[in-house]
Order: sequence, then C-alpha cells, then structure tokens
Amino acid sequence: MNISYKWLKRYIGVDNEPRELAAVLTSTGLECDTVEEVESIRGGLRGIVVGKVLTCEAHPDSDHLHVTTVDVGSGEPLQIVCGAPNVAAGQTVVVATIGTVLYDGDKEFRIKKSKMRGVESFGMICAEDEIGVGTDHAGIMVLPDDVQAGTPAAEYFNLSSDYCMEVELTPNRVDAASHYGVARDLKARQWCELAQGEGNPEYPEISLPDVSAFKVDRQDGAVKVRVEDAQGAPRYSGVTIRGVKVAESPQWLKDLLTAVGQRPINNVVDVTNFVLLGIGQPLHCFDLSKVKDEEIVVRTCPAGTKFTTLDGEERELNEADLMICDAEKPLCIAGVFGGLDSGVTGTTTDVFLESAWFNATRVRRTARRHGLSTDASFRYERGTDPAITVYAARLAALLIQELAGGEVCGDVVDICANPVKPVELEFSLDYCNRLIGSAIPRQLVITILRALEFGVAETADPDVLHLTVPTYRVDVTRPCDVVEEVLRIYGYNSITIPENANVSLSQPGDTDLSNALQQTVSEQLTAQGFNEIMNNSLSSINYYTGLEQMCEARCVKVLNPLSSELSVMRQTLLFGGLESLAHNINRRARNLRFYEFGNVYSRNPEKESTAERPLAPYSERMELALWMTGNRNDASWNMPAVENTVYEMRGVVDGILRRLGVDPAGLKAVQGDDEIFSVKINLLDRTGRCMAALGLVRRKLLAQFGIEQPVVYAMMDWKTLFAAARSNTVTFSELPRTQGVDRDLALLVDRSVKFADIEDAVRKAGGKLLRDVRLFDVYEGDKLPAGKKSYAISMTLQDNEKTLNDKQIDAVMSKIVKSVTAATGAELR
Repeated sequence: MNISYKWLKRYIGVDNEPRELAAVLTSTGLECDTVEEVESIRGGLRGIVVGKVLTCEAHPDSDHLHVTTVDVGSGEPLQIVCGAPNVAAGQTVVVATIGTVLYDGDKEFRIKKSKMRGVESFGMICAEDEIGVGTDHAGIMVLPDDVQAGTPAAEYFNLSSDYCMEVELTPNRVDAASHYGVARDLKARQWCELAQGEGNPEYPEISLPDVSAFKVDRQDGAVKVRVEDAQGAPRYSGVTIRGVKVAESPQWLKDLLTAVGQRPINNVVDVTNFVLLGIGQPLHCFDLSKVKDEEIVVRTCPAGTKFTTLDGEERELNEADLMICDAEKPLCIAGVFGGLDSGVTGTTTDVFLESAWFNATRVRRTARRHGLSTDASFRYERGTDPAITVYAARLAALLIQELAGGEVCGDVVDICANPVKPVELEFSLDYCNRLIGSAIPRQLVITILRALEFGVAETADPDVLHLTVPTYRVDVTRPCDVVEEVLRIYGYNSITIPENANVSLSQPGDTDLSNALQQTVSEQLTAQGFNEIMNNSLSSINYYTGLEQMCEARCVKVLNPLSSELSVMRQTLLFGGLESLAHNINRRARNLRFYEFGNVYSRNPEKESTAERPLAPYSERMELALWMTGNRNDASWNMPAVENTVYEMRGVVDGILRRLGVDPAGLKAVQGDDEIFSVKINLLDRTGRCMAALGLVRRKLLAQFGIEQPVVYAMMDWKTLFAAARSNTVTFSELPRTQGVDRDLALLVDRSVKFADIEDAVRKAGGKLLRDVRLFDVYEGDKLPAGKKSYAISMTLQDNEKTLNDKQIDAVMSKIVKSVTAATGAELR
C-alpha cells in the first residue's frame, strides 16, 4: 500500500519528516521500509532559473538563429544561441544552465557548452514543454517582467515534492489500506504519547471529509436497483448522477494519485480512486447509456456465460460468481473487475455510482477463479467496513459534482437486509497485562482503545471493560485481538524485559528426540553436498490428475484457496522438490542435491466425518525426501564426470539408516515400478513396513516441470524411521582381534534373478560369521547361454575372537552355495 505524505496530512497534522514518520508507522505494526521522493515534474526543475534577455541579435551564419546575452543573476551574463522565433531583448525567460538535465518522456539530455554554427552557447532558453510545465512548443516561455533574474524556476512555479511511503500490510490489516486508516493509527500513537505526559493534554482528532452539503437535486431519474443475491451483497448502496462532463482531473488530484503510483484517467474515474485510496471504500461507476432499462440487478449468471472484462479478455462465468447486471446482461464482476462495455468514457454524461459491501469469501473465490487481483478485490477479500458505504457514495457524489458538474437524482439507494452489528466483548485488564508480560496503566489502555474508535464502557468490575469493536476492524473478535491492538500502539519496544526469567524444566519427550534426530540427519546430508529446501504445504490439484495412488479424491482441499495453484494440501513432497529443481535447472544449475523434512496430508474417501470424529478421513504424517540430479562431480583432467544414480541414492539412504541405528543389511530390497518411479526399490523391514522407497522419477512427470535430465528421488516415512531409531539400543563392543577373510563366487543365473535375491540367500546361510556381501561385476554377453547373466560377488567372513581355518570357511561357503542354488537356480562358473 503506497501512502502519500501530502495526502496523509489532509487527515492528520504531523510534524515528522517522511522518514521519521515511516519509522513511527513501522513501530505500530505497519512496516514501512521504503520512502521515495515523488516530483510533480521530473527533475524538479533543478538547474533551471529565471533570466532577463539583455541583447538579441541575428546569428551571423543562420537565418533563424539568434545570439542573445541573458542575465541569470549569477554575475556575468550568459551568451546563449536560441532558435525560437519569439525571442527578443527585454524578455523575462526560463533558462536551463550548463549541467541541467531535461527530460522528454523516458529520454533525457544534459545541457552542455556547445557551438552552434560557430557561435558558443552557454545554456538554453526553454519552451514550456521542454521543462514539463505545459505542452506549447511554438516558442520560448515569456514570464512577467517583475520576476527577478536568478529566481529558481521551482520557486517561481511553486513546485514542491511529495513523498511516497510503501507500507507492507499483514493480511488482517485491511483497515490500514487507506490514508485515513493509516492516519487513525498515527492518531492513536499520538494519544498514547500524550497520555503518558503530564497535565491534561488536548488530544488531536482526525475526521472524514464533511458530506453535509450532499443534497438531492431532483427526485426523478434515479436508477432502479434490485438485489437478488443478498448473501453475496449484504449491503448495496449507490447514487445516480446525470449531466456530468467527463474531462481531465485538476492538478491537485492528479498529483495525489500519481504520488501513490495511480495513473490519472479522468475526473469521474479519478474520484472513485481518490475515495478508495483515501478512506478504503471501493467504488465503481457505470455509464447509464450502456445500462439496459436503467436498472441495476445484483445476481449470479448461469455457468458458462461469456463476459468480457475491462482488459478485453473474454471470461467464462461460474454460477457462483456474483455479477452486477442490467435488465439483460452482466456489466461487472462484483467487487473484482468491471466490464468492457459499461465503464465511463469521454462521452459519458449519466452515471450510477456503486458503493457496496460484498461477501469477502465470494469475492476471493471469484477473483482466484478468474486469476484477477485488483485494488477493489484486495480490500473486499479481506473485509471492508460495512458502515461506510452510504458515506462514501455521498462523498464521491460531491466530488464528482465539484469536478464534473451534474445533478444528483434521488437519494442514495441503500439495500441492507441484515445490518451488521458490531462485535461486543468483555476485556480483562489483568488478562491484557498477563498476556503482554508487562503492566500497562488502566487509563492508558482505555485511551488507546478510544483512539482506535473502540467503544469503551465501565462495568461493575473495575478490572473488566465492556468493548464495542468498530465495524472497520473485521479481524478483532477476541480479547487476545484487543491485546494486540493495545500492544502495537503502546509500542513493542516500550515493554520492559524483566531481569529474572521464569522457566519450567521438563524431561525431553518424543518431540525433542525427533527434532534432535532430524538435526543429526540434516547435518549428515549437508556434509554429503545436499541443500535443504522448504516448500509450501499447499499444492496444485493438477499434479494429482491422472494418478491412482495419489488421486484427486485423496486430496485435502482448501476451502478458500489463494489461487488454483495452491488449492490442495500436498500428498507428497515430490512435486515441490521438482519445482525447486526446475527453478534451479532453468538458471543453469544442473547438478543438484536437495532434501526436505515436511508434512504430507491425505484424505481417505472411504471414511466419513462424524460429529464425534470430524477429522476421521484425514491423516497427516512427516516425510524425509531426497532429490538428486545431474552429476555427482564435474569432469576434470584426472576424473570423468560421474552421474548421480539410483545406486548413489541407495548409499545415501543406507547412510541415514545407519546413523539412526538401523542396519540396512536387515532390510529386504524389493524392486519394481509404479506411476511415480520407472525404476523403484522398496526397503522393507522384517514386518513388511516400508522404511524407504527410492528410484528414478518417470519422464512423464518430469516433463510437467520442464525437466529433461534424470531425477533420482527417495522418500522415507519419518514416523517409521523414528520408531525404529527410538527402539534401537546403542551397544559397544571391542574391535575384532582377527582379520576378515574374503571369498568370491561367480554365478550363472537367469536374467530375471536380481542381486537382492542372491544377497538374501547369502545372508540366511552365512550366519554369524558373514560380515558383508558385495556385487562387484555383472556380465551379459553372447559367450553365455541365452537368457543368462553372470554375477560376481564377494563375501567377507570373520570371527571376532579367533582366526578362521579352511575347514570352517569351506563349511560356510558350502552352505552359502547350496542356499543360493536353491533360491535362485544359480550355477557356479
């Protein structure tokens, strides 16, 4: 939200400089980091002064140039060559001196010492369009003779700068999305400071512009208004004005709008923007010549109705979209965007001015559905003040009459089936002090609340106040909300931190242990070259279209999504990680390793919510996800590039398991594929629980994100890992006193046999003496029988207490060979 310093001072008297004022706003919760000077004329006329033409003679080598001497109040007159036809001795003119920068649209040029047809020139005598004070270029600007030479042009033209303060609003502070709303917070801070002083101070007030001059010029000619959807438009106000003359806005209005980044359009439209930015009430003007039967109907339209908005785009309406219509057709998407064929143009003479309070949820859904975000929808979505619609209509009508003429036809229409009642609550001062952690005087709390326009009434209990919340604060509904208001005006920096801190000690629980293990795993992954990412828990439902395991029916949908891209809770961390990979790959970072701890959410469509168990269909669990793509290392003179593979990821996953006390050798690796993985390995414990799943992501999924290079992904259920780690007992044993013995086997197996099958058989037969089994070669070629392949495996046998003899080794190897042969049909080569 951009706030103009000059505009703000129309509502409240402030002595602070703009940057000091920005610091005050920040201390009240309205963060303001940027303050920029806004010049009504670009460059501020710096370097441009008033001059007196002393002499003017024809140029010796030109039939249209003149050589002049000009007194600019700096001592020696300047010789300036001028090509204007109206230049003459004795004139008072505007001179751009050497070094001055002049602007022509986006272009700029600097005045330099130059030669024109052999005659030196030390400046430029300007026309009004050349310095930005007008559009005439027929000749130089001639000023009255009584203006003194050397007077700065900025002083003569009464030029002054404004300052634009950019305020960052939190989602609940739509009340500050106007200059009046910001002024109200400043008033509260002023009251708070005065109340802490001595004596009986006079508290400054702010007030809205007076609309007592509003009157009905004639009763006939008023537009008929009908509200058919009162749920979507709980309050709908408006007024008819006829005989307006659309023209350019006056300079004061254009300057204020320009200062906050708003482009002036015409006097009628600019008035609606002035009211919106001034007091926070969105308005919309309809050209009555384009309103069929001069009737306004607030209703919805059938699904699929075509409607062209002001940006020229044809949109397909939803049956839930609230529309402002005439007797035949839609004119405007209520609270969001106007139609192409109903707005004010240069030929408009009669208008209907809308000032409404629309349902925030309906506006938000419609705006997100159509991908629109406007100044009006920004405010309506968060909740405008329902009590200000009539006032805003009268204020705008007065301004339109002042700037564009016209007659008010009929009184302000105000349709409100169920007037909004202000929230009332009991507020304990003791609760306020306990929540803040510091005691704020009772009278100071009352002063702050009254400055914020809260109704404050005493009760029988001196500790309790009865509060009436102003309707502009739609977010204040609980005592803790009131405490926040008191604290931000009192000042967070004003709270004294006590010297003694009270703490309660407790034994570490499962949450503490889980966090500690997460930190341990994070440190290990970081040391292995991984970067941690944190993605949004909200995701796009489009990612789940066409999937079976994670189908759309299992998505937890958001009731009021910010956009279609954030409409469901994520069922997996995969898609957020792929977004991060795509973002980096598109910026030429192709070798990536990411990991993320995060919750995933799902809904079981077979379960129903009940009053006793409303969350029965829903589940939430934490996952650890890892992504690898590109090369493990880049090529160098002594080492080729090594690509990240599933085997590399398996090593990383095994390392995590070992760090958590889980022996990967005790897990069964089951290979396969599914709709996510083209190649997949599930690591199962003895009970069949999946400790981890990893593999290559299908190219079809990668293509959705524009990723062309392979991506290896691993998913680990943290609850399962934590349970295994928590139950694990760490024991220590002496280092072996003996050396291990390695034995190799070359096995001829069917091509369908996997190494995991061989490993499982080896471990079952190897007993306590088997320490490790490794695959070190795979051969498939025409030298082998058809349908066969060769595995070369290496095994380590070891007894920690004594050296194994050949008889013991041969006995174990015999068991292993028999086990492998029986399980896989392998033959020794």
